[in-house]
Amino acid sequence: MAPKVEFGMLVPSSNTSLEPLTTAILSPFLKTNAISVHFSRFTVTSISLKPDALSQFEFGPIVAAAKLLADAEVDIIDETGLKATTSVLGLNRLLGLLDVGKGRGPGLGFVTPYLDDVQAKILEVYGRAGLDIKAASHLGKTVNVEFARVGEDVLDGQMVDVVAKLGKGRKVVPTFCTNLRAAQRVEAWEAKYQGLVVLDTVATVVWNMLKITGVDCKEIEGWGKMFDL
Repeated sequence: MAPKVEFGMLVPSSNTSLEPLTTAILSPFLKTNAISVHFSRFTVTSISLKPDALSQFEFGPIVAAAKLLADAEVDIIDETGLKATTSVLGLNRLLGLLDVGKGRGPGLGFVTPYLDDVQAKILEVYGRAGLDIKAASHLGKTVNVEFARVGEDVLDGQMVDVVAKLGKGRKVVPTFCTNLRAAQRVEAWEAKYQGLVVLDTVATVVWNMLKITGVDCKEIEGWGKMFDL
């Protein structure tokens, strides 16, 4: 029997985290053949604000990768012109649901692996959108394949730092990079720190694809509070 819903995902070529984490999150649906997930790649080897790094995200190669997935007639592709989403669109939707930036909404912090200027640009963009980022941690890395090699102990340390700066009360912390192996730590972080919701950007795109295609998230357990929203 064919899957009821078929997901297509575009993956930076040097990303080794998104595919295994995505299939792990979706495993309840994959086991029953309710969903299948398919991947296509486009070249990305580093993340920075230098012209050669930014050129990796020009539309041509991304559209070419998307067309290969479109040949399979999948129901939704992240980052395309079919029914589409991205990890950041999913993140932004969740920030809205959690009332981040609204009156007495939760404090916002960010965890990333990026260089100083990339981190600053992310915070600037969200600041222009009216979101006051109270805390942030980054690692100063630029080579994309190295992001996946960041250990859980390092990520735990970043989360400790950001949560401490956010203080008591409700807190929302995105782990902002689809090549960080962070999604599997979300449940533990949320259990450890009272009032914390972690929005990992691998999980946010999965969450939004499920929402767009009308699939109930209740079967997903162990990947964080976002799947209860």
